[in-house]
Amino acid sequence: MSRFVDIHTRVLVQGLGKVGQFHSDRAIAYGTNMVGAVHPGRGGSHHRFEGESDASGVPGRPARYAVDLPVYDTVREAVAATGANASVIYVPPAGAADAIMEAAEAGIPLIVCITEGIPVQDMVRAKRYLQGKATRLIGPNCPGVITPQQCKIGIMPGYIHRPGRVGVVSRSGTLTYEAVKQLSDVGLGQTTAVGIGGDPVNGTNFVDVLAEFQADPETEAVILIGEIGGSAEEDAAAWIEKHMTKPVAGFIAGTTAPPGKRMGHAGAIISGGQGTAAEKIAALEAAGVVVAPTPTDMAAAVQQAMRQAGIL
Repeated sequence: MSRFVDIHTRVLVQGLGKVGQFHSDRAIAYGTNMVGAVHPGRGGSHHRFEGESDASGVPGRPARYAVDLPVYDTVREAVAATGANASVIYVPPAGAADAIMEAAEAGIPLIVCITEGIPVQDMVRAKRYLQGKATRLIGPNCPGVITPQQCKIGIMPGYIHRPGRVGVVSRSGTLTYEAVKQLSDVGLGQTTAVGIGGDPVNGTNFVDVLAEFQADPETEAVILIGEIGGSAEEDAAAWIEKHMTKPVAGFIAGTTAPPGKRMGHAGAIISGGQGTAAEKIAALEAAGVVVAPTPTDMAAAVQQAMRQAGIL
């Protein structure tokens, strides 16, 4: 699936601190085309990445890599020099929303924000700024997006992913990795895995990703991984019932979570008796989604959904 990222994606990293350096190195090792970095005050310098390539990444590339990544003071300068068409943000929370808006102002079509802990008011401001712009934001507080053996933008472990025919969309990073590993172990590779993030205000939602998977001829089935809090899963269930022709499996985390207490993610809170796991599971099952009872059953649920559709 090439609607998000593929081998032609040219990635810019915003925030070249320790976290940005580590995950940029892992992305380069995987085979991602990292073309530049933005770190104010360090423009005109280069940062060298070198090491052994990740064997699970793009086939046919050299066993080792050595990249001198140019550093720029602003996103606009970086885009003009490199032709970057995607950005990944590791900027600390206080400046992350401004980094999102700077990338959008520079015309970056895809922004992936990994940063956790961005103030809600900052994200409301950033999301309002993005309205009407030809920019897609994935995140914040997300693991990123990966098309196996083509492009990895984010913090996910590349080696567990395999090319295949199942689309993955999730609010949880660790549950994304669990689902992907289970799918790969049973021989079901992935077209693209998208982590939409666990914050209450994000850029791309379940319906956005489901629509892309529905339109993608390579994606034959989908797994949706949700959690308590908000109404994103119920919205997804309504969209699936009306528009989705491909089999969908799902899992909802938080079946034992007590009301009124935030569980991990900023958006994972049952408020006013709404947003419970039971409500979400019921909505998905009513839409024909095969819902896994436990995290260990996610791949089995996908297999069941595909068998019911006659494609496995």
